[in-house]
Amino acid sequence: MPEPSDSGWVGNWSPGIGDPTFVGWVTVVVYFWAAWRCFAAARRITGRMATLGAARRERQFWRVLTIVFAFLGVNKQLDLQSALTEIGRLLAQSEGWYEIRGEVQLAFITVVGVLGVVAAAVAVFLVRKASAGARVAAAGTATVITFVVVRAASFHHIDRFIHSKWLGLQANWILELGGLAVVLGGTYAQERAFRRIR
Repeated sequence: MPEPSDSGWVGNWSPGIGDPTFVGWVTVVVYFWAAWRCFAAARRITGRMATLGAARRERQFWRVLTIVFAFLGVNKQLDLQSALTEIGRLLAQSEGWYEIRGEVQLAFITVVGVLGVVAAAVAVFLVRKASAGARVAAAGTATVITFVVVRAASFHHIDRFIHSKWLGLQANWILELGGLAVVLGGTYAQERAFRRIR
């Protein structure tokens, strides 16, 4: 198997359109839609309500999600995770453990999986007194971030799984867009809750 040419900015990677497909662009739009909805959710927590501890934490939570999803929307097409993969490959070659990279990738995925579960639990704990919408969005965010990080590992078996199809849909579409749908559902649940208390 030929090695990458290392002709890009980082190894074989250079900035460009990472996923020019229809679904790729739809996913970018959904990322920015999620960012906008999270921004709107933060803005709903205003006035006296925003001085209360739980409400203040929830507003900060939505602001963080705004930044996260705006960044992931840009990343979706710049394909920054491929740059991370290239850095890992170059490091493996320079440090002499390229031949055992499969084991390193597996360990990485295992650690990320555990951290993803812990992050989801921590996120839900931190917003436990927040609106139900914030708790739903925390779970969806953990799903999306875990997917993005594991995808960046570029482990052969993971690549094969996420490009497999279920009912004609690629697994990566289901996981990424599914996680985003959960986040969006959380923003709408929060909006409905705020309308009821006005």
